[in-house]
Amino acid sequence: MTPVLLEGREGPEALEWEALAASAEASAGSGIPGRGRGSGAHGGKAENEEWIPITNLGHLVKDMKIKYLEISLFSLPIKESEIIDFFLGVSLKDEVSKIIPLRKQTHVGQRTRFKAFVAIGDYNGHVGLGIKCSKEVATAIRGAIILSKLSMVPVWRGYWGNKICKPHTFPCKVTGCCGSVLVHLIPAPERHWHCLSPCAQEAAAAGWGCTATLGNFTKATFDAISKTYSYLMPDLWKETVFTKSPYQEFTGSCKDPTQSLRAEDPGSGCGHLTRKIK
Repeated sequence: MTPVLLEGREGPEALEWEALAASAEASAGSGIPGRGRGSGAHGGKAENEEWIPITNLGHLVKDMKIKYLEISLFSLPIKESEIIDFFLGVSLKDEVSKIIPLRKQTHVGQRTRFKAFVAIGDYNGHVGLGIKCSKEVATAIRGAIILSKLSMVPVWRGYWGNKICKPHTFPCKVTGCCGSVLVHLIPAPERHWHCLSPCAQEAAAAGWGCTATLGNFTKATFDAISKTYSYLMPDLWKETVFTKSPYQEFTGSCKDPTQSLRAEDPGSGCGHLTRKIK
């Protein structure tokens, strides 16, 4: 069972909150697909379910006209989690970092919800973080897995000292912050330190602030990891060859998002999109 950390609560109240979160998570049972390190590629979706893309990027990916490298190279926004499953679905591993029970007092009584923090990665240079709040633990975890796929970023890996064997750490020092938490990641020699990230094998980490707040600590760590490509190292001091964006190269393959709506229901109110403005 995933450990539940309760912040700012002591005594019987903390035990009550912990029992509430444990019972809600136990009620979800094994019906939470995609939990733990050995999760499936689809993050809770049926494997026999056919993916029907709804965005231009999704159509290009399903037609095998674009590679994952081009998505990062041209900074194309990913709005469908199935795109990540298409490229990295087999190697993706997700883990629930924390579940927080939230309580709100309303005029009809108390409303309890649960907030889930899920980290996902392929241990090969890609990592994502998702946060979702819902009335049920299973729904919160499932939504956090989807958001973690949409927020996945590439991680630049490098060496400590000489370039021997494969890249094993970060190429430079990176810093991330969230709230009062400040996380500083430093490159480390091979087989010397262990990092909190699934994208680098060895790195030294230092934190300042209230690091006991695991939510802010996780966000700060992800912020630091996502900044690895923001530094222009000497290895990248090369002449850039500009090419066409996939949207420009495959203009004919991009479909009109309103075409399917007009085909299903001609009187759905989408006709104003095709009218000429006088």
